[in-house]
Amino acid sequence: MATEIERKFLVKDDTWRGLGEGDHYRQGYLSTEPERTVRVRAAAGKGYLTIKGKTVKATRAEYEYVIPLQDADAMLDELCERPLIEKTRYRIDHQGLVWEVDEFEGENAGLVIAEVELASAEQVVALPAWVGEEVTADPRYYNSNLIANPFSRWAG
Repeated sequence: MATEIERKFLVKDDTWRGLGEGDHYRQGYLSTEPERTVRVRAAAGKGYLTIKGKTVKATRAEYEYVIPLQDADAMLDELCERPLIEKTRYRIDHQGLVWEVDEFEGENAGLVIAEVELASAEQVVALPAWVGEEVTADPRYYNSNLIANPFSRWAG
């Protein structure tokens, strides 16, 4: 079984800008059930289909497959729940780990999240200076939940 071990953090300032290259992502969900999500993504000229299990702490089952970009675009346009998630993802190397900083657009504009994938849940992580509060356990920040409850609708 494929496993994803990931921690998520809010980004507290703009000092990360210019540290990595960005790619535009367009993604949507065929299923947003907490026990399983099925995501379609188009990014960097490729299509992906990803199935994820329920998150327990920072770990969950994950299966990802490359699919034809035309198929991904058709599913995003015709089958996925709305709104779609649009963001630019930047990859930034920091002390031996690759951080992915997602700057959201559309109904989630203003939200910037940094994620780091780990080899184990116990792995010690040196946080970059631009990383703020950890939100790994807060389901509001799951991309699949940003469809039903976009960041622009959060109070205060």
